[in-house]
Amino acid sequence: MDPRLRSIFIVIGASVFAFILLWSSITVTINPGEKGVLFRKFGGGLDKEHAIGQGFHFIAPWNTMFIYNVKVQEDKSIMQVLSKNGLTIKAEISYRYYPDPERIGFLHDEVGQSYLETIIIPEIRSATREVIGEYLPEELYSTKREAIQDEIFERTEKALANKNLYLDAVLIREVELPPKLQQAIERKLEQEQASLEYEFKLDRAKKEAERIRIEAQGKADGNDILNRSLTENILRERGIEATLELAKSPNAKVVVVGSGEDGLPLILGGN
Repeated sequence: MDPRLRSIFIVIGASVFAFILLWSSITVTINPGEKGVLFRKFGGGLDKEHAIGQGFHFIAPWNTMFIYNVKVQEDKSIMQVLSKNGLTIKAEISYRYYPDPERIGFLHDEVGQSYLETIIIPEIRSATREVIGEYLPEELYSTKREAIQDEIFERTEKALANKNLYLDAVLIREVELPPKLQQAIERKLEQEQASLEYEFKLDRAKKEAERIRIEAQGKADGNDILNRSLTENILRERGIEATLELAKSPNAKVVVVGSGEDGLPLILGGN
């Protein structure tokens, strides 16, 4: 074989071999829900301004691509906190978060990929302790849980926004109180429920009594109007009309006009 041709084959083979070895270093795939930030070792360092989108990319083998998950993620913390009256409460807090997709470079430069452990968890725990410390255990256990969640969310959200992180939601999953306190709260809630039920029944009874009173008053008013309308002359006229109708029947009878009480006709005989 021609030596020059052999040299060309050797160079080509070496190039292909080197390309295969370097393939993982010069290519990167960014999947859906991810963003990349490129570090150029000999070209200005970290490119904070440009987040690289999903797809297949070639990079120089001496550069590095840092990939971030920018989808909404969830984590939880189980912690013991003190309530307003100094009692220890065990609470399980879950929270959803995600990094700002367009500021991944700044997040990587200021915090790095361990932002969950470095920023989010400490902020959540701090806000939770501060907020729960302003409430009584029974409020956390029942009536004020939603308000407490909102306050923890608002305090944490402000802190995370300064670090190019977003907070999507904060939820109090579980609250564990000292057994005696929990039993006392449950008894109190049962008593409040029974009181509400009694008030409802009492209100319903009052409304029924009022309905009956109004109905009776209406009947009394109707009878009063009827009594005022039935004068002596009207009764006599109605009596005469009724007598005349009875007189038309085929039964034998004697009608004496003006012989009854109040001058009404008197019917004698008949069946």
